[in-house]
Amino acid sequence: MSHAFTTRVLNVASGSRETVIDLTRDCEAFLRETADGRDGLLNLFVPHATAGIALIETGAGSDDDLLAALHTLLPADDRWQHRHGSPGHGRDHVLPAIVPPHATLPVLGGRLALGTWQSVCLVDTNKDNPNRQVRLSFLG
Repeated sequence: MSHAFTTRVLNVASGSRETVIDLTRDCEAFLRETADGRDGLLNLFVPHATAGIALIETGAGSDDDLLAALHTLLPADDRWQHRHGSPGHGRDHVLPAIVPPHATLPVLGGRLALGTWQSVCLVDTNKDNPNRQVRLSFLG
């Protein structure tokens, strides 16, 4: 019998630039191994103070648009009180209030119940931390 709750940590190399990384295939692979065709919930959690999880269309420019919008909302300049790291790094610590570090998604028949154009993405504006972890947890 399958466990009611299963969890795994993904190690994600986000590099030294601002980025949106599509994790949908990683989520689907995790569910193939753990959900056993069941309904439930997939939770993603980023244990970092400067990254978040977003549901967004990728590949058609929306991921770049998101980064541009974050630059408008959170400019990388010297206005931030939090000042260690690269210039404007304080903005990265405000990011999780706008792009939350978690998401909970429906799983139906062992598969993510996403809309046609939705992808599950890691949003990382922190150029000082090139390695991220994302905890995937399935509750059936």
